[in-house]
Amino acid sequence: MRPATVSSVRREVERGAIAPVYYLTGDADVLKEEFTGWVIASVLSPAARDFNLDIRNAGDLDPAGLHTLIETLPVFAERRVVVIKGLEQWRPSAKTWEVLARYLERPSQTTVLVLLHGAGEEPDGRLVRAAVHLDFAVPGAEAVREWVAERAERQGLAMEPEALEHLVRAVGPDLARLRTELDKLAAAYGAAGPVGEAQVAQLIGVHRGQTIDDWVEAVVRRDWPWALALTDVVLPQAGVTAVRMVMALGTELIGLRLARALADGGATGPRLERAILEHLRRIRPAGVRNWATQARAWATVAAQWSGPALARAIRATYQADRALKATTVSDDRATLRTLVLSLAAMEQAA
Repeated sequence: MRPATVSSVRREVERGAIAPVYYLTGDADVLKEEFTGWVIASVLSPAARDFNLDIRNAGDLDPAGLHTLIETLPVFAERRVVVIKGLEQWRPSAKTWEVLARYLERPSQTTVLVLLHGAGEEPDGRLVRAAVHLDFAVPGAEAVREWVAERAERQGLAMEPEALEHLVRAVGPDLARLRTELDKLAAAYGAAGPVGEAQVAQLIGVHRGQTIDDWVEAVVRRDWPWALALTDVVLPQAGVTAVRMVMALGTELIGLRLARALADGGATGPRLERAILEHLRRIRPAGVRNWATQARAWATVAAQWSGPALARAIRATYQADRALKATTVSDDRATLRTLVLSLAAMEQAA
């Protein structure tokens, strides 16, 4: 069964159809936290939370404690909310699973139970079948922009479009860090007026032209000196890793390979852009910026690469990714520089 959507669950709750059990999975822990907070606010008034809200870590619960927690009746309220985080802390053979399974057969109608599995964990089939299941994947670039804009508005923080774009480009899809940076911006500028790009750059320490996206663009433009220089500027930035840089480059090269294949098949101009855009809408790849903008960029840059050259570049990037993930590699900077130099050497040899 496909997971439910947040929008459908919100509509149901607004109609008063509150499920007894919600099961949250996926890699976007920040979105799971936000949904949990929304459930709590929807079910309990601030005054009712002292006696009717329990938030616990699964690792702190034994079978008897879990039974008491989920079977307790609300106090001076219609419902209570129980949140259990980190279900992966229970071993598969733990007795707590048996207690939970018995409860799920006949869940209390006066308790809203929210169960959270950590990032990187496979959903539990029993919970998927017994609860309203929501899977929070790491959002794509457009969804990240929407999330940042919505959160900034809730905080009363006005941001110029260029400032918002620079924040997303500099930080990437790391919602936890984006939330931290927005909190810092709100504390620093508040309602003082629209926050500009220069203010964002000063606060996060990343200036225009010095993001991972800029490094990727330098590589695909074959501006090897600038790509090497940016390697030393981008890698030390907070939240940046060599693996993240290589993955971003790999995504770009695969997109260019798609564009090159479509062009070799006869698609040109607006037709090529539309074909790329159709693929993006169908595949919905993570880490890709505005799809129409991306389709236009790939259609333009792909003309500067041949299919074989892109295949070699993708192979070299894959090898760099494997080297970075090997336990024997200790110099990420050297691996990135070697990748850039090897791509330059391939171009010269060609």
